[in-house]
Amino acid sequence: MKTLDHLLKDYLERLESLNYSKVTRRTVFYNCLDIIKWLGKTHGVKTADMLRKTHLEGWQKHLATRRTRKGLPLKPRSVNKKIECVKGFLKYLVEFGFMQKRTSDVLRYIKQPQVLPVGVLENRDMRKMFRKIDTSSMTGYRDKTILELMYSCGLRAGEIVKLDVRNIDFTHSLAKVMGKGSKERMVPVGKTAIRCLETYIKAVRPFMLLAGSEEALFLNATGTRLQYHTLRLIIIEHAGNVKLKEHITTHSFRRSCATELIRGGANLYHVKELLGHEDLQSLKHYTKLTITDLRKTHAKYHPRERDS
Repeated sequence: MKTLDHLLKDYLERLESLNYSKVTRRTVFYNCLDIIKWLGKTHGVKTADMLRKTHLEGWQKHLATRRTRKGLPLKPRSVNKKIECVKGFLKYLVEFGFMQKRTSDVLRYIKQPQVLPVGVLENRDMRKMFRKIDTSSMTGYRDKTILELMYSCGLRAGEIVKLDVRNIDFTHSLAKVMGKGSKERMVPVGKTAIRCLETYIKAVRPFMLLAGSEEALFLNATGTRLQYHTLRLIIIEHAGNVKLKEHITTHSFRRSCATELIRGGANLYHVKELLGHEDLQSLKHYTKLTITDLRKTHAKYHPRERDS
């Protein structure tokens, strides 16, 4: 009988055949490998037929005691991602006859706190950051173009690095984006970002390009496609040049874009389409008003405030 390790390999091949992305398969691999190692070490479980609900219940209790390198408990989102991956693996085992009973029902997603998005910048902070970028160098102009595009369109870091030159339609100011699950969408590009893109492609990118066959829109120092870790360093560098209250990550530009659009009165369905979300529920955090918004509303509309 195949061990759980071998069955995990089969499961990953199954996901690949269903066109799941490398990122998703890697996430599944590490999260499922985590429980497989724990089962073997704690209960001696090596094969699917040995697995019981009590084992899974024990693993979920174990997650509550786990600590990160900084000594902090796992975030609810991280725990739920592990549970999601394991549930998918167990479902596969049942469907293909490696297990007789569905044991994954004992696993429960934990409640996640409803918090406001962090790392959201005001438009004035964005402008301050953009002004600090030295655009006299090729990499500086490239960096400004990337950040303007991320803020304008609310793109994910992974979507930025996947962009090719042919994905930009200057005639209609659009970008064709490859999102999660290999889902393509067209997004509008703002005037400032499209001007930066036009200058970058005509006057900067040709001098960064070492191989004429490279199709990537954004290039690194070697003339090849920009990678995620380099993009992360670019953002850390330019965020560090200005004094900001918020901790800035690659996702901050996406959050800031969504927040400003909704705050400005944008249709939630349109924002959902722009960001490439499956449903409106994904925007629930962005629709929560900040204390600044509440103060303005209170001062403007409360009758006692008007009286005074």
